[in-house]
Amino acid sequence: MSVDSTAEGDADGAAAESTDESAANDGGDPLVEAIDLAVSFGDCPVVSGVNFRVDRGEFVGLIGPNGAGKTTVLRAIKGTLTPGSGDVRLAGDPTADLSAREAGRRVASVPQETGLAFDFRVRHVVEMGRTPHLGRFDGHGADDERAVREAMATTGVARFADRSITEISGGERQRVLLARALAQETPTLLLDEPTASLDANHAVRTLELVRDLVDDGRGALAAIHDLDAAARYCDRIVVLANGGVHASGPPAEVLTVNALRTAFDAEAFVGRNPATGTPAVTAFDTVSSGGADSGTERATSRRLHVVGTGRTAARVVARLTAAGHDLSVGVVPEGDAAALTARDADATVVAAPAFEPVDAATRESAVALSREADATVVVGETGGGTGRDQGERADPNPAVRRAANRLIRVTDDVDAAELLDAVRGPGDGESSRTG
Repeated sequence: MSVDSTAEGDADGAAAESTDESAANDGGDPLVEAIDLAVSFGDCPVVSGVNFRVDRGEFVGLIGPNGAGKTTVLRAIKGTLTPGSGDVRLAGDPTADLSAREAGRRVASVPQETGLAFDFRVRHVVEMGRTPHLGRFDGHGADDERAVREAMATTGVARFADRSITEISGGERQRVLLARALAQETPTLLLDEPTASLDANHAVRTLELVRDLVDDGRGALAAIHDLDAAARYCDRIVVLANGGVHASGPPAEVLTVNALRTAFDAEAFVGRNPATGTPAVTAFDTVSSGGADSGTERATSRRLHVVGTGRTAARVVARLTAAGHDLSVGVVPEGDAAALTARDADATVVAAPAFEPVDAATRESAVALSREADATVVVGETGGGTGRDQGERADPNPAVRRAANRLIRVTDDVDAAELLDAVRGPGDGESSRTG
């Protein structure tokens, strides 16, 4: 955050302001609140009608396509950009009523741009975070030294504390700026793409650190491109798109196929990360499927039934779901990859215990779904089941295939473009695709 090192007042004034600020933060007001916020650049509106809040113990993620206004909103909150209308409040007080030093004790920011204009030592950059806590003529005291030392240790930059900021990598500079924000010891952190320059290890460590700080009572607001990371670490997600807030809520409610299609004009499958239990987003190229860049209309949604097992069938289910089709699957063995993927997609699944005969009622359920569908997609040579030469007792899906209004066969190695073309192709009867 930009802070004024020559802010008005002496040490006594700083102490009095610190007491006032602490009292404000101990109240029930949100740490950050945007109220009907609107920002324009000249005659070009960027965002309008933006409303959200960040409370103590809450990590809020800002997501949205490029140009949606995520960085603009962060700049308005930290006071480096004046909104055209609306209000931004920090711990209940309008930012317009706060001095730079007062604001700097309530919110600290980690910018996306890591470039620094001067050849500072890393330690000196981190020490800049203490500026809001110092009077005009104050030197660093014991509390300042402690805050700087702990911030550098926490972010892993202490080992190059005496090196020039210009001599370290972009990812290391990003961690130095995080250390500067931590040294500021504010109740709220603003982060603009905090993991953009970091390797996988430091990206996870950074988000885990922010999560720990939030769990200890701070608040955090971060613009994040990585939707999986946002789902894993954020308590709430605010989606900026088309000039305003498109959606807001817990990750599982916001990160849906329809929401992502509307906000990002993207086709995506939203499953569940088996390691974390949080939503996992897989985006697909829309050029081959009638998306925004293809010059053709996106395919009409169809009611499809999928017959097949294993990872290949799971891949087909995911791709068809992302394209907006309404799916059902079966008969498949319980626990099969296709069944798990279909359930993540909220598709209807007809499943039976693995390695056991399929009863007539289960088979008829799948037959009915196939009959009701616009088309039945058969994945692989037989489309699932075991013992295909042993009759329908071992493989119930021949009856499912016979019930289809239109049968589409795809091979195990079918690519996405061919799959989607086969599904939206005209005509009745069996359509064969070789992949």
